[in-house]
Order: sequence, then C-alpha cells, then structure tokens
Amino acid sequence: MLWTSIKRVIKGGVVNFYRNGFVSLASVLIMTVTLFVIGSVLFLSATLTASLDEIKSKVDVNVYFLTSAKEEDILALAEALRTLPEVKDVEYVSREQALTDFKKRHEHDELTLQALEELPDNPLGAVLNVKAKEPSQYEGIAGFLKGDNALGGGTKTLIDEVNYYDNKVAIDKLSRILVSAEKLGFAAALMLVIISISIAFNTIRLAIYISREEIGVMRLVGASNKYIRGPFVVSGILYGITASLLTLALFYPLTYYLGDSLQNFFSGLNLFTYYLVHFGEFFLILVGSGIVLGAVSSFLAVRRYLNV
Repeated sequence: MLWTSIKRVIKGGVVNFYRNGFVSLASVLIMTVTLFVIGSVLFLSATLTASLDEIKSKVDVNVYFLTSAKEEDILALAEALRTLPEVKDVEYVSREQALTDFKKRHEHDELTLQALEELPDNPLGAVLNVKAKEPSQYEGIAGFLKGDNALGGGTKTLIDEVNYYDNKVAIDKLSRILVSAEKLGFAAALMLVIISISIAFNTIRLAIYISREEIGVMRLVGASNKYIRGPFVVSGILYGITASLLTLALFYPLTYYLGDSLQNFFSGLNLFTYYLVHFGEFFLILVGSGIVLGAVSSFLAVRRYLNV
C-alpha cells in the first residue's frame, strides 16, 4: 500500500512536470540561473583564494647574517624556525648563492660589478627567506629572531639585519586588505545566492499557484496533505535535477573559452582545468542544491500560499 502511494506520487510529479511544459521550462530556466550563480560563486571563491595565495607567497621576511656567521649555526637557526607553528617555509641562501644572485641582478651595472671585483672577499652574508602561513604572523617570527636563541645565545651575534621592521607597514596593510577582501567576497557571494534563491522560490510558487484548483479538488475528495504535496515536491526535484545538469553543461564550454584568457589574470588559475579536476564536487554541490531548492520551495509554496 505504501509503495503504491509512493509510485502514484512520483508518477503525479512526473506528469505535472511534462504536462505544464511552459511553466516547467520557465522554472527550470530560473533555477538554472540560480544554480549558475551558485557555481559562479564557487569559481569566484577559487579565483579569490588563488589570487590571495599568490599575494601571500610574495611576502616574506629576510634574515641577513654577518659574514662571520658559521653555516652550521645558520642551518640550526633555520631548523628552529621550521618548528614554529607560524612558519610555512624557510629557504637558505648561502653566501656564494647570494653573491651569484647579486651579480645577476646587476649584470648591466658595470660600475657595481667592477667595484665588487676589487674587494678581497665576498662581502655578502648568508640569508634566510622565511615565509609565514599568514602575513599577520610575521611579527611573532620577528620577535623570535630577536631572542637570545636566535642571536647566538647572547654570546655571539649571528644576525646582521631582519627586514621585517623595514616592511612592517606594508605587511600590516596587506594583512588588512586580505581580511577585507575575504569578507567582501563572502558578503557579495551570499547576497547573490540569496537573491537567486528568492527568484527561484517565487517562480516555483507561481507554477504551483496555477494548479490551485486541482489542489482544491484533491482536498474535497479527502486526499491527505502529504499526498497533495508529494507530486509538487517531485516536480520541484525534477526542476532542480534538470537545471543542475543544464548548468553543468553550460560551465563546460564557458570555462573552456575563458580558461586560457583568464589564466594570467587570476594568478595562473585555469578555470577549465579547475572545473575538470573538481567536477565531482561541482556535480554534488549543484545537483544537491537543485534538489534541495526545488523540494523545499515546492513544499513551502504548497503549504504557505495554497493553505494546504
């Protein structure tokens, strides 16, 4: 008996979906726009994250050592830095590598290179390039480098300069910009999603309103509320599934067309490659959102606006 009722509800929902062709088409298109906005928000989040990560990767703290500092002491300090929870990466640049890099940067400056050749020894000390997980954590790392352990236990100074204090204003400003960008991006995405869901809900409400007389007849013959709501919820689910599949199909040529052209603009993120790699996630999110949106909208529309 229960299975028979379920089959009738499903059949009624499918019949409503195909019978009201124009209304179903309008509902599917509106839900496609809604799901397209949700998918676009996912792409926006990915591009924003990639851009912020690219900016973060360009920020670091350089620790310059005295030329008299021993390599083993510098490497020991590098290992101590790597144990800090704030530190993402530590790169060691030897004196020889620092000299090679200096010559490369000034390869067109003959006067500087000539003056360098006149010196009896390499004037450059080793360097540690320290990257934090977040820009706001550089101050704690700089504080550690000022401690006695970092400065050779108070017996012999290893560090010549830590450039954090020279760049503190820029790093602090960058930290505030990153936090503001994340909040603004989240707020804009949330607003777009809410507006789209509202439009989709009203479209489905209109589709159900057209069937108000049919619902009245069903109530007169004693149909239960669950039996009346069932076909409309099934139709809403079909709207969502159809719209989600259409949205997934639209994203394929769109990301393919925009992938290469936007790759450089978005810090090397290729939207087409990202879409293919994360297709499973997009499928689950869009299909799941479509089903939930269609079912919940239909359920609420029948209950609230038709007084079932």
